[in-house]
Amino acid sequence: MISLKTKYMGLDLKNPIIVGSSGLTNNVISIKELAESGAGAVVLKSLFEEQILVEMEQDMGNEEFLISHPEMYDYLKFYEKQHILDDYLKLIQEAKQAVDIPIIASINCMSSSKWTEFAKQIENAGADGLELNIFMLPSDPQIADDKIKSIYLNIIDKVTDIISIPVSIKISYYFNNVAKMLQRFSHSKIQGLVLFNKFSSPDIDLEKEETIFGNSFSTPTDMSNTLRWIGIMSNIVDCDLCATTGIHNGKDALKLILAGASSVQIVSSIYKNSHKIIGEYLKEIQSWMEEHKYDSIQKFKGKLSKSAEINDTLYERVQFVKQYQK
Repeated sequence: MISLKTKYMGLDLKNPIIVGSSGLTNNVISIKELAESGAGAVVLKSLFEEQILVEMEQDMGNEEFLISHPEMYDYLKFYEKQHILDDYLKLIQEAKQAVDIPIIASINCMSSSKWTEFAKQIENAGADGLELNIFMLPSDPQIADDKIKSIYLNIIDKVTDIISIPVSIKISYYFNNVAKMLQRFSHSKIQGLVLFNKFSSPDIDLEKEETIFGNSFSTPTDMSNTLRWIGIMSNIVDCDLCATTGIHNGKDALKLILAGASSVQIVSSIYKNSHKIIGEYLKEIQSWMEEHKYDSIQKFKGKLSKSAEINDTLYERVQFVKQYQK
């Protein structure tokens, strides 16, 4: 009998398909639909550090944050009277009652300030895990690499010291030495790495001559970078790897599992095709496993990772060799 069960962050998942943090996971009705369609877990829509701070600092007393981010003042004032934190804790509680799959909370953060205290409330509300979506675009040449690394590690240390539920971090590949940083993060107390985040991208409106937000959905070609680094890192990190960005069908998920991912996160394909696409992913995975005589995910997970000598060059080569040779 074929089993699609896997483990991620130490959590037991009935299958490797996780619905990533998005508008799809910000209400119980949608979460129930995702679970009924076969999702192995869901990551709730992210709370932003700024949203948490404004309710924890009712008198707007986080002076250091406001000085360094003055453009956020109006944004923070807008949220001041919104009961965001209570609503988020209620969502966790109601989602846990409504479905029988892991509910992973999510916080989008950029510092290790007082907001980290809210992580304990997330744990007490019943969340099965917490995903920290950490990103700082290294666009300031005056900031040293060590400073950026220390910010990430400080956030990890502060949160994992407060809570006992598993913690993962969702990050980008904007590091001077990606492999070294990912390995260092895995040596901390986190239990999962999510590779890689897709951020909003700028575009330019030629008619209005102004900058605008570009397309927020991923495309199948976006998966290649994630595939490369999952394959390279899967045998040299001390935590589970979850792949995200550009995964648009079951075959994409299979490729990433073969490279070493324990699970995958999907969002764009659900927006484009509805929650019913999850069932199609699972059918493709099961059909492939039947064809290739695998009865469990563990039998082929990481089979094509960098550890196999034949794959070393393919994952690490960045120049075209045979593809365009005549």
